[in-house]
Amino acid sequence: FRMSGTAWVTGPAPTLGGGGSAPLEWNDGPLPQPPPVANPGRPLSGYRILDFTNAVAGPMSTSLLGVLGADVIKVESPNARPRVAAGTAPLQEGAEDLSYNRMMLYNALNHSKQGISLDVGRPEGREIFLRMAANADAVVQNFSPRVMGNLGLDHESLQASNPNIILTSMPAFGLSGPYRDRGAYGPGVDAMSGLSHLTGYADGPPMKPGNFFCDQNAAVLSAFATMAALWHRAHGGSGQHVELAMIEGEFQILGDAYIDFAMNGRERRRTGNAHPAMEPHDVFPCAGEDSWVAIAVETDEQWRLLCRVTGLEGLASDPVLATLTGRQQNGAAVHTALSAWTRTKSHLAVQDALQRAGVPAAAVLDVAELLANPHVVARHGFEYVTVRGVGPAPYVRPAFILGGTPTPLETPAPAFGQDNATIFRDLAGVDADGLTALHSKRITSPVPLGSGH
Repeated sequence: FRMSGTAWVTGPAPTLGGGGSAPLEWNDGPLPQPPPVANPGRPLSGYRILDFTNAVAGPMSTSLLGVLGADVIKVESPNARPRVAAGTAPLQEGAEDLSYNRMMLYNALNHSKQGISLDVGRPEGREIFLRMAANADAVVQNFSPRVMGNLGLDHESLQASNPNIILTSMPAFGLSGPYRDRGAYGPGVDAMSGLSHLTGYADGPPMKPGNFFCDQNAAVLSAFATMAALWHRAHGGSGQHVELAMIEGEFQILGDAYIDFAMNGRERRRTGNAHPAMEPHDVFPCAGEDSWVAIAVETDEQWRLLCRVTGLEGLASDPVLATLTGRQQNGAAVHTALSAWTRTKSHLAVQDALQRAGVPAAAVLDVAELLANPHVVARHGFEYVTVRGVGPAPYVRPAFILGGTPTPLETPAPAFGQDNATIFRDLAGVDADGLTALHSKRITSPVPLGSGH
């Protein structure tokens, strides 16, 4: 990521940017003092973040900031969600059927936030956004580079409202360079970073990693960069523009392949589940439908232990297979013999037997097994949070534990526009009449105005 520092600005408060006519009446005088931010005692308590993100990477990043204690305000367009949504969690008996609040992906990515709906493409909506930015510490956005400028909400415009604002941008390919304005989702970034070239089987085409790998990686990096910028400002620095190019986030995980080519001229190829320093190193079929176990043998001693547990003493006595090189050269025979044994047992039984013997092995768990896994349950890997209209739902907690400042995941994703009245009043000075005017102009809405309306 890149962090472009900005000098402190002193003097009178800046005039809010306008643009177009002023059809709404604003309260005269200074804005009311915003209420204290949420989650006192958490590491980011005291910071307010405007979440102007979509898709996966941006919302994941701001949810991480939210669970760490920042007051994160999700800003959605009134058309952001469909009125009748697909991909929803089951409706709780007796609950009102607001499917747009039960979208599973949205709920997974947007916990620990407040939520408003606002059309920032309209002059009044832009003015409200800038007023909120005046009372915020940072704005996080992941649109293509031209969008914020077209909306009049680029870093310079935000600075006019708040000289020390931090803007975190997450473009696919960066804010400069020949590919600046190219659109992309995770699979495209995976492809151009070189990750897809290395993912797949030796005799097959490149493949994308499972799930949203690129987005999850960028989310963690951008949250880290935003916190670094907040720390810098808190210690005498200024606000700044933080840039996280998603493709450069993926470069971080492939450094050894780049260096290997640059120094040795070796180009990595797809190898499936094979490993250059372990054999066997693969997943093996077990009893039952679509049941598997992963086995990774790192040393010759582990190989001998594997043969002892599985009863494959004939393989252990074969001098050709006593070394890594021999096992790699005869991998097909090893895998055939080992698969014949694993097929007769459950994946959990194989895992436990090998682990007791000191051989690294793990059952391939599906989602249902993972949620009920005793280790995951004991460590609260998932926090069950009550979602409106759904009931308790498993949310993935942050993948770290702060011993001195606990950060339990307690707040579900916001219902559509649930905080319109309080946020507009406290951060932008919009009174009840002003809110009514915003509704009438469809600049905000308590329900989605998207398809199905």
